[in-house]
Parts: sequence; C-alpha cells; structure tokens
Amino acid sequence: MSEALADKLISADEFLKRELTSSIKHEFVTGHVYAMSGGSMAHQRVARNFSALALQGLKGKSREPTNSDFLVNIDLGSDEAMYYPDGMIICHPVNDHEQFTTAPTVILEVLSPSTRRIDEAQKFRDYLTLPSLQTYILAETQSPALTLYRREGDSFKRHVISGLDSALDLPEVELSMPLTDLYQDVRFDS
Repeated sequence: MSEALADKLISADEFLKRELTSSIKHEFVTGHVYAMSGGSMAHQRVARNFSALALQGLKGKSREPTNSDFLVNIDLGSDEAMYYPDGMIICHPVNDHEQFTTAPTVILEVLSPSTRRIDEAQKFRDYLTLPSLQTYILAETQSPALTLYRREGDSFKRHVISGLDSALDLPEVELSMPLTDLYQDVRFDS
C-alpha cells in the first residue's frame, strides 16, 4: 500500500463497487483507499507456489486456497479493512459471486521492501483479530525463511522456519509444504 488515493472517505460498499470495475487493485482501510504496488518475480513465485501447492494438497477436501485476487474483510469494531493477501486457505463454502471472505484459516503475505512494514505491523494487527485465523505466514524472498504466528488458545505464538530442508506444516488444514517446493524457481543471492 502507499498513500491514500484521496482525502475523502468512502464506505466499504462503495469500495467494493469501484473495485469490480477498476483496472488496478486497491485495499481499503477505515474509509481510505490505497493502490496496490507490484511485486518482484521472487514475490510472485512464492505466492504462486503457495497457491499451487495448496490447491494440489487440498484436492477433495472442504478447504479452498485463494491467491492475491480475493479480499479478506476484517471487522475493526467501528470500521473495517479489506486486504488482498498473497494467499489464503478458507475452510468454509464461498459463493461464486463473493468478493471477499471474513473467515480465512490461513493467510500468507510475501514480504518485499515496499510492503514489509505494513505486513509486519498494520496487517499483522488486523489479521490477528480474525476469530477464524489459525496461522499467519510471512514469507521472505531473500532466503528460504518463514515467520509464522500460530493461534495457541487466546493468543498467537511466533515460530520461525528456515532452510530448504524444512517444511511448512499446517495441521489446521491437513497440509504440509516442503520449502524446496514453496521456494521453487526462487534464486537467492549467495
């Protein structure tokens, strides 16, 4: 996200109407609309691999992966936010005409220099308010490393997974992804 596109606040309904006809994606936070920035090829590869691995691993199960074209809507009490995570896994039926979910089980954000601060602060704070969320994943692109925030009771505990010989285990959706597959085609600087 970058600066708000206009000083005038809009409603969530107006945002969704505009988003249907927009040629670029935006995110919505407490009435403000922000244009989405593009990502590097490494960012695209990690996000694509997550969605592809989830789609293959969840085949025949009542869980559905999404990519960065599907919104999550977060109730912030007196306001709301709508973000396009790089990936989600949803464990409830979603109507074909829906534009968003309010109940993802897993959320993935791939970190980049332009989004790191927002993903680690604002989105982190907002995502963790979702009652359905079990795991929030922050994926690095400079090295094969993930930071996970897993729900444990009423709070979230931080876990770090690193190295291509490791795996991302998501028992809440009965899925495991080797990091060699998650980071397939991503080249790391030596």
